[in-house]
Amino acid sequence: MKQLRSKHNINASGTDMPDPITDFSQLVTEYKVHERLVSKLLQQGYTEPTPIQMQIWPLMLRGREILASAPTGSGKTAAFLLPMIHQLKSPRALGFRALVVSPTRELAEQTYRECSVLCEDTGLKVHLIDKVDKVISKFGPGSSQKFDILITTPNRLVFILMAEETMINLSNIEWLIVDECDRLFEGGKRGFKGQLSTIYMACSGLKVKRALFSATQSQNLHNWCRDNLSDLAHVNVGPRNTASQDVEQELVFCGDESGKIHALRNIFRKGYEPPCLVFVQTKERARQLFYELMHDGVMVDAIHADRTQKQRETCVQAFRAKKIWVLICTELMSRGIDFKGVNLVINYDFPPSKVSYIHRIGRTGRAQQKGKAVTFWTLQDQRLLQSISQTISKSGSSVPEWMKQLRRLAPEEKRVKQQKRDRGFVSEGAKFTKHEQEKRKKHQLSKKLTQLRLTGEGSSEKSEMLKAKLYKVIDNQKKTQENEIKQLDRKDERKKRKREKKDAKNPKKNFKKKKTE
Repeated sequence: MKQLRSKHNINASGTDMPDPITDFSQLVTEYKVHERLVSKLLQQGYTEPTPIQMQIWPLMLRGREILASAPTGSGKTAAFLLPMIHQLKSPRALGFRALVVSPTRELAEQTYRECSVLCEDTGLKVHLIDKVDKVISKFGPGSSQKFDILITTPNRLVFILMAEETMINLSNIEWLIVDECDRLFEGGKRGFKGQLSTIYMACSGLKVKRALFSATQSQNLHNWCRDNLSDLAHVNVGPRNTASQDVEQELVFCGDESGKIHALRNIFRKGYEPPCLVFVQTKERARQLFYELMHDGVMVDAIHADRTQKQRETCVQAFRAKKIWVLICTELMSRGIDFKGVNLVINYDFPPSKVSYIHRIGRTGRAQQKGKAVTFWTLQDQRLLQSISQTISKSGSSVPEWMKQLRRLAPEEKRVKQQKRDRGFVSEGAKFTKHEQEKRKKHQLSKKLTQLRLTGEGSSEKSEMLKAKLYKVIDNQKKTQENEIKQLDRKDERKKRKREKKDAKNPKKNFKKKKTE
């Protein structure tokens, strides 16, 4: 078994470690997993268990508490869903018996879809908390609905648990699973370490077991699990905190921020195989880059925290359906989201940490498919290069020799490094006012509409759709123009009042001024 683990880069530690599963048939013969459940898994495209599944399945089927890490796209979701569903067996009138916590709504929705497919024909009811105001009617004490598995984000769950009125009961939870658990120990508002204790205490049943999964992990996370989980099994696939070897990685020097838009256009000009994800630092830069690429005629959209849930869902669906070729996003999309067949990831803004880099490029090269990741860097990013270039080198891609000689950052420098710096505008065009952006959009739509009329191509439905968009832009342009005029009027009014106040304080000076006039 040591040779088998070594062959698949499986590192496992803990007492009484079971042998890895090498074939799906072992699930049926050795662990009595229902053939129907295994068949559903095979329909997802698996031909053999992935390394993380080989070791996690026997551990979870024996009820062990787990901390596991493996490269992105290695089948971690199926690794925890299959044994969880098997152990729940069938519906029972006990409320929720399994809880999966995901850091983002998008990842929670993806897990919900996969879980729903595997639960078909089992009778188990899977629920996703999408609107907090509907929780009491859906899952409260008086609810007539049946439920077994709950999938949600920590923010929503903690809000519900902290409410005065009892909305949800987690005392019968048998499995608490935390996906992308390295978020627990991230700093800033995105981290939810402080919320874990609330969730942990709410799952108060005697039978509860906990399993934590991620692509990366820190020593702090390992120490926390060792202190809080009983009979802990630690599983790590591949070198710790490294990028996937299925992703070809490249660093591109752009000089300064203005060079990035030219480098991006150069990639698109040379030709690329869509779909493509482009990561930026902030939602403002996501909007700016979206306008730039839209005016270039690229099939592009942007997803960030300012967009509504409906807009984000529509955007993700369009990207999955390949109606959008380029999707611009912030860190929001770097965690666990599985887009089938993403061929290219571009880090337009340099990632703030090695963990962020690994998660970003992990959106491509999934499920043993090949992918490519390009990272732009400027002179201002030079001090961040050491950890990223080292990660690239370890995964088998080449980096210049001088980058390997860069010194490592001290702990205090790392803290400074992770702070977002002001990168300015993505281009000169992004400096236009909103009014100017609406004018450019109007021009583009008018141009498309004229081409349709001249060539006679396209249906009347398409023409009407373009007209509707154009009228909407014209209305927005008018509103924007009116708002800008109102702002200028208010500014003039403030200046006038300020001048009058000043004159009232100095009447003599004001009298002299009038006399000279």
